Amino acid sequence: MDTLTRMRAYIDVVEAEGFSAAARKIGRSKALLSKYVRELEDELGALLLNRTTRQFSLTEAGHTYYQRASEILRDVENLKETVRDTSSDIKGRIKISAPRTFADADIGQCLIDFCADQPEITLDVRLDDRFVDLVEEGFDLAIRITRMQDSSLIAKRIAPFRVVACASPALIEQTGVPQRPEQLSALPCIVDTNNRSRNSWQFHNQSGPIISVQVSGPLEINSPLAARRAALSGLGFVMLPDFIAAPDVASGRLVPVLDEFVMRDAGIYAVYPHRRYLPAKVRVLVDYLTKWFKDQKDNRKA
Repeated sequence: MDTLTRMRAYIDVVEAEGFSAAARKIGRSKALLSKYVRELEDELGALLLNRTTRQFSLTEAGHTYYQRASEILRDVENLKETVRDTSSDIKGRIKISAPRTFADADIGQCLIDFCADQPEITLDVRLDDRFVDLVEEGFDLAIRITRMQDSSLIAKRIAPFRVVACASPALIEQTGVPQRPEQLSALPCIVDTNNRSRNSWQFHNQSGPIISVQVSGPLEINSPLAARRAALSGLGFVMLPDFIAAPDVASGRLVPVLDEFVMRDAGIYAVYPHRRYLPAKVRVLVDYLTKWFKDQKDNRKA
């Protein structure tokens, strides 16, 4: 029995959080997986798992081995991809991290369209609003909606996006249209706590530095879609990604404000670790997403 087989069995057990769950997931017997892990521990001369009938946990050595073994298996898979790149076949699984906002909004259709276009590729999409560690958690790619800062990661901008400050016509009628960002501090605001700046809204002063405005209001919630619904009900001013606000702005249900002060340097990025070779299947996905967003933009102009 080779070490890679035992290694894969161990990783399957750890990620499934148990032998029974791993056996069901990969279609092997619990006894066989237990045998592989026991042989791996014998080979290493170290206990990797604390296991009883009711508890399951990793030892310190188990944590270290899991992280390093995961990297080794990814390198093995990448080596396979290098060889496969010599042919025209594009297939396999891509593990992607994406924010819930991306998948829940209309632009999430791009992932569905890609699956239809590339039936030999399986997208394993994990929706999470935190910034995952791509290397440690084994992701091939992350989609991030942000202003990219200095990073050890490679980021390709696949589409621009901007933030829209807006409110319902009914609220605008009550408060008037704010002329300066600072006025928002005295007005009811809906805070999307997914935004890294949270209650400190950022605006661009064309004649000076960035303006940070502390805002507050009746609702703080970690969902731009829920914040949008609250704004439509007249609960407060809100900052929304343009791909969420656009339909309501076009219909007049939301009124943009302070447009000349809104930051415009954000984007939707495809992010991947710089130290890893980019497999062909991931490159195909990144190229597809870039074209998909360009086509969407061109269709809106037409």
